Amino acid sequence: MHRVFVYGSLKRGQPNYPYMTDSNNGKAEFLATAVTVQKYPLVIATKYNLPFLLNLPGQGNRVHGEIYEVDQKMLEYLDWFEKVPTIYQRTVVELEIKELAHKEEKLSPGSITEAFVYSTTTYQPEWPSLPTYENYDSNGDHGLKFVLREDRK
Repeated sequence: MHRVFVYGSLKRGQPNYPYMTDSNNGKAEFLATAVTVQKYPLVIATKYNLPFLLNLPGQGNRVHGEIYEVDQKMLEYLDWFEKVPTIYQRTVVELEIKELAHKEEKLSPGSITEAFVYSTTTYQPEWPSLPTYENYDSNGDHGLKFVLREDRK
């Protein structure tokens, strides 16, 4: 099993969350909410208003998201979904646990753990200058409507 940190459209209540719960894609169990130990720029970019985590440690904000325990099948699905290595790369990030889904021996609020995260492989030169966010919400006050994959032309 692997741990994956999601910060954007795959979080609960977000447009792509159903992919996390579809057993055809593999198994994913929500473990906890968490925040990155380091700051990273989380931006909304492209004409589709997609959330991107730029792999620029020390810039931006501590990013809030969710940790899932996933099986190998789901990890491979997420790699495909996130277009690794063309669009995103899967790297390891340090996280501070905020709230647990259920009591677990190895995790507790305030403890530090590691998980995989999908950050951009490449990005446009202006992206680091875009507004950064601590917590992505597709319906946030930023007013940038997320465009579902099936609606992109």
